[in-house]
Amino acid sequence: MASEESWWQTAVVYQVYIRSFADGNGDGIGDIAGLRSKLPYLARLGVDAIWINPWYPSPMADAGYDVADYRDIEPAYGTLDEAQALIAEAHDLGIRVILDIVPNHTSDQHAWFRSALRDEPGARERYLFRPGRGDGGELPPNNWQSVFGGPAWTRVDAGPLEGAWYLHLFAPGQPDLNWEHAQVRAEFEDILAFWFDRGVDGFRIDVAHGLVKAVGLPDEAADDGSAHAMLQSQSRHPAWDQDGVHEIYRGWRAVADRYAPERIFIAEAWVPSNERLARYLRADELHTAFQFDFLRSPWRAETLREVIDDAIVSAASVGAPPTWVLSNHDVTRTVTRFSRSQPEHLVDTDWERGRWSGEEPDHGLGRRRARAAALVQLALPGTAYVYQGEELALEEIEDLPDETRQDPTWAQSGFTDVGRDGCRIPLPWHDSGATYGFSTGSGASTWLPQPDHWGEHSVETQDADAASTLNLYRAALELRPSLWRGAGEVTWLQVTPDVAAFTRGAAQCWVNTGQAAVALPPGAVVALASAPGVDTELPPDTAVWLRAT
Repeated sequence: MASEESWWQTAVVYQVYIRSFADGNGDGIGDIAGLRSKLPYLARLGVDAIWINPWYPSPMADAGYDVADYRDIEPAYGTLDEAQALIAEAHDLGIRVILDIVPNHTSDQHAWFRSALRDEPGARERYLFRPGRGDGGELPPNNWQSVFGGPAWTRVDAGPLEGAWYLHLFAPGQPDLNWEHAQVRAEFEDILAFWFDRGVDGFRIDVAHGLVKAVGLPDEAADDGSAHAMLQSQSRHPAWDQDGVHEIYRGWRAVADRYAPERIFIAEAWVPSNERLARYLRADELHTAFQFDFLRSPWRAETLREVIDDAIVSAASVGAPPTWVLSNHDVTRTVTRFSRSQPEHLVDTDWERGRWSGEEPDHGLGRRRARAAALVQLALPGTAYVYQGEELALEEIEDLPDETRQDPTWAQSGFTDVGRDGCRIPLPWHDSGATYGFSTGSGASTWLPQPDHWGEHSVETQDADAASTLNLYRAALELRPSLWRGAGEVTWLQVTPDVAAFTRGAAQCWVNTGQAAVALPPGAVVALASAPGVDTELPPDTAVWLRAT
């Protein structure tokens, strides 16, 4: 483990979904100019770093996760010079910059894939092309299904490779790379160095548990052959979490270790257990990995305690800090997830998407719980990631008109899975106007439509309200270094089954997930509470930070 001074062990990182953060050129799409203009906002919020979703050139088959060129910037977002300026300006404000790297697949418009379709020498071996099954090769090579729905294979219909099938665990426009190929490994190590040389502080690794597939690409044992993202955490699949990925990351760590100050990695790894997750965090591999069980926990104290304990123990077994996340661009927003009755098990995407629940959301309830969950997250040891809009307590927009949906899941599922657009709506900065301040253009529309009530939750509105969620986050991030950083291990207090309360050093964090208020310790000093008026009792759906007198 790195020294105690390593920023990434205790950082709060803000996730910038760049298409929806801020639009600086008036075209309704977020961009680098918009992000640069909001860096003072992020500095005032108090975050240590930003993670920027893919900003590379892309046909946008999957909102930029289909990368056509890993060493340049998508023209809709800006230029490489603007990116360089952003990195410098963020550093001047004390904010580090983490990029997204997408190594499992490229765009079908990437130069490599186009050369493969032309059957240029050695090109097809960089991807996973296979002959079909059946008498005429008309059936896919195996039974794998795409994460987005439908078969994970597409058949080439023309050209030198006509009749061959290629693997795409996501959209057809995202062909999977063959990570057994030496050129693939060398290329990505060079891409890392390209951005590290430009001052980038680290990478979030998309589908970090993918890359290597089981030898022979065998059929999946489950009846449906599903490779669905959430099912990755429940069972082993031949496409996921193969032991061979660890050799790849040892190579990546060697690249990062050439640089000073240190460069770091954060893994998006959906794996069956925290024991499997810890393997990614060994001293010569990756630095941190998202703790998705925390994100999946229902609003139940007992489950929260179990998830937190398991995560801390597993990360500590390899000398790594746990990394806490409540939401991101792929899952239902926290407010909406907590707006309905809570199950007795960890939630999955299909369960939490409100269109299928048959239960109307209570967003007021969801906001109270989301505010409380934020205080729990920020009191825990390790690192914390905040998805843009969490600090505004934005809810999932579940009633988008079908014709506006852009997530490939919508079409690939046969228009049955509404996908992830509802958590990606452009942010509201002002309380009024055509785009609520998201765009500099007058009367411009946004790439996904904003709801009519968006101004109620805008930065402008919340900035003026001392009790707003925005100001709660500001207060928590200001207080966190002195109250919780270096405070020691989590020690649970015995209160009631509906209360999760722990001490770390001289501070305590309590959260009440039940329906009745509970008494706080006599003489306790409230440092910060998720709801106003907390004194001697902790109301339901509320969290509090206490300090010693």
